Amino acid sequence: MHVTQSIMTERLVLALPSKGRLMEEAAAVFARGGLDIVKTGSARGYQGAMPDLPAVDVVYVASSEIAGRLRDGLVHMGITGEDLVREASAETEARTVSARKLGFGPADVVVAVPDCWLDVQHMSDLELMAMTFRRRHGRRMRVATKYLNLTRRAFAAEGIVSYRIVESLGATEGAPAAGLAELIVDITTTGATLRANGLKILDGGTLLRSEANLWTSSVAAWTPALDAVRGRLVAALGKA
Repeated sequence: MHVTQSIMTERLVLALPSKGRLMEEAAAVFARGGLDIVKTGSARGYQGAMPDLPAVDVVYVASSEIAGRLRDGLVHMGITGEDLVREASAETEARTVSARKLGFGPADVVVAVPDCWLDVQHMSDLELMAMTFRRRHGRRMRVATKYLNLTRRAFAAEGIVSYRIVESLGATEGAPAAGLAELIVDITTTGATLRANGLKILDGGTLLRSEANLWTSSVAAWTPALDAVRGRLVAALGKA
């Protein structure tokens, strides 16, 4: 259980990704809507501002942490990938609302198995494969992923129970070839890395089509003045 610590301020706190392409594209989409973002303090610092909307305080946060800050009411709004919000707890989903899809950072969360699994083409084939695997090897089929919650929910919906998750924090595509797992749930943009590692995406195995969203925290301290600022931000992104 997370204790909400809503910010009490007449300034809207906006969390943006702190590095990489998502940070650059977030700044670009606001700029196209007429709202430039400037770093305040050190050029490598984690604070920013919008000169044309001075009621906004920008904070730069790791993309993986933004969902948690929204959940706890520590920021009013934030930009991060849908996969990171949906992977978080049910509490996070309940407290976080998409204000606008932004059209960048597209990626799919998919279930991928080795190409040599000729009899496994669809998600509905997995449970039979898993049962066969357990009879032959005396253990459950392993699924390498960093998307523990998305995997459990999707597999439960398909009636897949004969597996165990191996948590992977990097290079998930290589887990089957390295003997660390039999299949994976991972994020992909083109599928090229999966194919390079001898993997195929199952039919029905796209668990989420993700992109960057502007999210709103439903538990942050909102006032009529901040609601008006939120409207300005959303409207600017609509012009981008």
